[in-house]
Amino acid sequence: MKRREFVSFLGGAAAAWPIAARAQQPAKPPTIGFLGPSTPSAMSSWVAAFAQRLRELGWIEGRTVVVEYRWAEGRSERLAEIAAEFVRLKVDVIVTYATPPVIAARQATAVIPIVSAVMGDPVGTGLVASLARPGGNVTGLSVLTPDLAGKRLELLREVVPGLRSLACLANVSNPITALEVGEVQAAARTLGLDVVTLEIRRPEDIAPAFETLKGHAQALYVAGDPLVLTSRVRINTLALVARLPAIYNQRDYVDAGGLMCYGVNWPDLFRRTADYADKILRGAKPADMPVEQPTRFDLVINLTTAKALGLTVPPTLLARADEVIE
Repeated sequence: MKRREFVSFLGGAAAAWPIAARAQQPAKPPTIGFLGPSTPSAMSSWVAAFAQRLRELGWIEGRTVVVEYRWAEGRSERLAEIAAEFVRLKVDVIVTYATPPVIAARQATAVIPIVSAVMGDPVGTGLVASLARPGGNVTGLSVLTPDLAGKRLELLREVVPGLRSLACLANVSNPITALEVGEVQAAARTLGLDVVTLEIRRPEDIAPAFETLKGHAQALYVAGDPLVLTSRVRINTLALVARLPAIYNQRDYVDAGGLMCYGVNWPDLFRRTADYADKILRGAKPADMPVEQPTRFDLVINLTTAKALGLTVPPTLLARADEVIE
């Protein structure tokens, strides 16, 4: 080989080396942006269920998938900030729960797939075209929470004989919570109950809301919401001080000292959310993935709290409970 040809050969080989090295590098794992509207502690069991299901499906955090967790801590103004951050990070899918964070994510991007573990009324709020064919970048699970309000009031009447007056604590800035309040009021009229609504929008509103009661209610209905979930210990304490038997939409409140709950099984919802994320990461389009409904519902009763309130829970109700905390 002549000297000029040899030098040209070396130059071409050197230029090819970086390309070959890049070709041998492993592909960057996909990224899930997890938008937690509440706090890590409040959502710990749900996150664990989500992560476990991902592992079962072959997605190992830090190896085959990256999960970026962000927490709004019940602050609605943080939702848009986190959603915008995920857009900048170019995550492959955004996972969240509840209608307000889905709305925030949808306003931030019409391209990145969004999966929600629960949405109150995705069709009514315009998040999807239909449950069978969402048609956009949003899918997941929907639970028409207002449908459960009447059942919760009936359970309260079993625990509080002669119930006539009720307080309903609700974050009215959440459009789905507003629908639930309407359903509570309708169910209360059917049952002959008087209802006073305690409207909150920030954590700072909770204590003053209880102050306005001043013994005007015999029981408390708490409308589920990320802000309320974040403040569950404070709400339970204030309800106990006010001697108000309270019913909630999920067991996390009861684990934290609340009296009772009836609602969907949230860890199951987050396991199913992982199934959605898995399919999207493997190429499925959210527009073609039907919005599903919950299949598991739990009734959980805290007997320790019942005793502190001086209540006797009927044996027939205890027998129907999925779990009794003593």
